[in-house]
Amino acid sequence: MPTDRYSLTDRYFLDVRRSALGRAWRPRLDAAGDARALALAQRHGYPDMLARVLAGRGVAQEDAELFLAPSLRDLMPEPYRLQDMEPAVERLARAVERGERVAIFGDYDVDGACSAALLALYLRHCGVAHAIHIPDRALEGYGPNIEAIRAMAGEGASLLVTVDCGTTSHEVFAQARALGLDIVVLDHHLAPETLPDAIVVNPNRQDDLSGQGALCAAGVVFLALVALNRRLRGAGHFAREDDAPDLLGMLDLVALATVADVAPLTGLNRAFVAKGLMVMRRRERIGLTALLDSARIAGPPQAWHLGFALGPRINAGGRIGDAALGARLLLEQDPAAARAIAAELDRLNGERRAIEQATVDAAQAEALAARLDADTPSVVVVSGDDWMPGIVGLVAARLKEKFNKPSFAFGINGKYAVGSGRSIGGVDLGAAVRAAVEAGVLAKGGGHRMAAGATIDRERLGEFRAFLEERLAGAVAAARADNALRIDAAVSGMALRPDLVGAIERAGPFGAGAPEPVFGLARHVIRGAQPVGASHLRLALATPEGGRLDAIAFRAQESPLGEAIRDLMGEPAHLAVALSLDRYGGAERVQTRVIDIAKID
Repeated sequence: MPTDRYSLTDRYFLDVRRSALGRAWRPRLDAAGDARALALAQRHGYPDMLARVLAGRGVAQEDAELFLAPSLRDLMPEPYRLQDMEPAVERLARAVERGERVAIFGDYDVDGACSAALLALYLRHCGVAHAIHIPDRALEGYGPNIEAIRAMAGEGASLLVTVDCGTTSHEVFAQARALGLDIVVLDHHLAPETLPDAIVVNPNRQDDLSGQGALCAAGVVFLALVALNRRLRGAGHFAREDDAPDLLGMLDLVALATVADVAPLTGLNRAFVAKGLMVMRRRERIGLTALLDSARIAGPPQAWHLGFALGPRINAGGRIGDAALGARLLLEQDPAAARAIAAELDRLNGERRAIEQATVDAAQAEALAARLDADTPSVVVVSGDDWMPGIVGLVAARLKEKFNKPSFAFGINGKYAVGSGRSIGGVDLGAAVRAAVEAGVLAKGGGHRMAAGATIDRERLGEFRAFLEERLAGAVAAARADNALRIDAAVSGMALRPDLVGAIERAGPFGAGAPEPVFGLARHVIRGAQPVGASHLRLALATPEGGRLDAIAFRAQESPLGEAIRDLMGEPAHLAVALSLDRYGGAERVQTRVIDIAKID
């Protein structure tokens, strides 16, 4: 239960003005929010902690039941509201009805693999010949290329469908059309005003009014398949009702892509993930079951498993190995073959971690030497010779976490540098990259608000840094001014029981756009901190009441958080924690994850 033993001021939670990670702690709820939480608890009979979590995420009383049990029936939009969905579905339906060969061109990340697998699963069920091409990140780069398309056309494809890419592929599509291919694009990346010569379905087109811009590419593909299924049913293509593909059974792939692509878990996306996790827990997809086993996830998968365990393994193929492994695994029907692919992805992921750490160390050293850790400049742009293209996005993410600034990391290879960027909340990096392309600073680039990719002449990296600085400085200053950790409530370690955490988890899944609840443990004493795994710390805490609580601080051994934990050993301190249930072996245990710590003045 929450405790009011420690007062919450109007500005600071537990009076923490600057934590070990340099953040003020602020209560998520103000006085009005407290009143909303009380009303939710009284009207619906929710536990106090659940009511506070709901109120802190803006859930109105009349929407609470739907929020806790999101329904696809209530949240699914009419697919044809997306611009050009109707001609896209008609072209796909013609391919199915005529038995044409379909070429699927995907991206090399999780969203691309899941999107390609979704379409391929549907076509396979309908008996339609198809082939998937996932480009090699280093050799082919992002997006469609004419060499691969020419090869698929040579194999007899008459329809090219690009998923999670293609919105800016003007020149390539002009050449593909000359080969006799029709082209459908199912994408979600920010779009220029002028689109290529193709049927482009993208909720982030400038003329799209569907309001579905938060979807990842797999979400767009799923909506297209819903419309296609309806179209084929109406035409009598399926002899019996049960002959049509089971679209709900494909939601595990939509959920995986949504979480891994850091799409906001609100509205339709939240329903996709909630329902998709239910599908995944049945362990009916052979490839995903093998991946869950390789990641040593024995209990029911949670949303965070998708982003931190499954996603990185699928991505590992595209980063440092065979980019097609992820899509191949998701489509695999032979358990032995699936286990072999999953084991290879697990191995590649371990290799990726080692390469990533070495590159991160070099990137942070460059950033610190250039004083990029100071309040100005507002962005971090670093580069290195032969940094692997598959690693730079992860490096950018680590730089963003360390400096709390939009960050770009570029790998230089010859004349050009290929890079990836990650942003902070409130700063639209994708729009800035598109503007840099239109201004001629970048050779090519694109993305969305929180992540983007770019290719640039190595001699113009300084110009790109200056361009971002001028465009983003104001937004970055505003975002950094509110560098606060929002705390949902204060709890005692003695109260952290499975029933309490289970009630809180009802408000999940948590992720981008639906922040995981954070709780304050007041005046707990760190009695021990033991290294575990490659970089984690396992903590033994003493509660103010004299009890004991085990906790873990992920990736903390060599971080400012780990340093603060060691400095405060044996002293009372305030801790900010996130809670989840560990259901390993059929038993439920509370996992307490320390995410920040503050010395008591």
